[in-house]
Amino acid sequence: MAETSTQGTGTIEALSLVPKAEGRQSMKDFKSDQEVRWCPGCGDYAILAAVQGFMPELGLAKENIVFVSGIGCSSRFPYYMNTYGMHSIHGRAPAIATGLASSRRDLSVWVVTGDGDALSIGGNHLIHALRRNVNLKILLFNNRIYGLTKGQYSPTSEVGKITKSTPMGSLDAPFNPVSLAIGAEASFVARTVDSDRKHLTEVLRQASAHQGTALIEIYQNCNIFNDGAFDALKDKQQAEEAVIRLEHGKPIRFGADLAKGVVRDQLTGDLKVVAVTPENEDQVLVHDTHSPSPTTAFALSRLADPDTLHHTPIGVFRSVDRPVYDTQMADQLDTAIEQHGKGDLGALLAGGDTWTVVG
Repeated sequence: MAETSTQGTGTIEALSLVPKAEGRQSMKDFKSDQEVRWCPGCGDYAILAAVQGFMPELGLAKENIVFVSGIGCSSRFPYYMNTYGMHSIHGRAPAIATGLASSRRDLSVWVVTGDGDALSIGGNHLIHALRRNVNLKILLFNNRIYGLTKGQYSPTSEVGKITKSTPMGSLDAPFNPVSLAIGAEASFVARTVDSDRKHLTEVLRQASAHQGTALIEIYQNCNIFNDGAFDALKDKQQAEEAVIRLEHGKPIRFGADLAKGVVRDQLTGDLKVVAVTPENEDQVLVHDTHSPSPTTAFALSRLADPDTLHHTPIGVFRSVDRPVYDTQMADQLDTAIEQHGKGDLGALLAGGDTWTVVG
């Protein structure tokens, strides 16, 4: 493996530091020897296969790819990837991954988390990773339930959800992970579906090329505790009328014969779905993934109906350039070394400065 400096490199982007793989790799190279232990039929299997199949496209040495997870069904993921990995603690995967990505810029760092892990105990860590724009790729599996602990409602469960912990129905308004990420100034935000491997792979491809934090919400079916939560997006006939596929530079239209479109309400400024006619066709929005303002991306995220999934945008909502945290931090370290030289930790610890603590 080629030696690679982890010091600051000025304008050199982080991924240029990651050593390339020697020789051609395949999906098989990224499968570990561990038995995959999810419930039969779980959507996690489809996501795992898509990620393993995509990894060779990175062209990176396996030793320079790391998967960090928290706690939950999805957090078994690092065991099944033939890369480095860490099954960390509940909700803290973004924090641990931030330290790793910032100190080891020769690594490609991926976070695997779930709606409970990321949005409940881990909510604080998630939003700060997003606002800092650390060079991380975060895969958020959203099955709208706590699966590992056997079926309690989660931060994305719909109002009125009947579960073991809410026998009379949940009273909590659910998070919309895409809205949350855009509100936290995330530089890349996308949504996809576990069973749509082609779409999932394309979103992974765009996220991996992005410099900074990329968050991908993946709708993932839990066939034991919340089966069928996303059927409206998976049944071919229903999906044609429900799924709004976002593609940069293209009008936001969907439905049979693209008969529906997304326009801006002239009175409220909100977005709404209309039947496209010759009179309003020129009002249909053209999707701009790279718009500097997050306003329209946020408005698109609000079209998702948390109860019926009647209208649900998928694809890349936002992808913009922002300064990358670890690059900026490395530049500051380089500047400090240039101005003051390298520090001596041993001398600091053995220094003569003392304090007296008065009880």
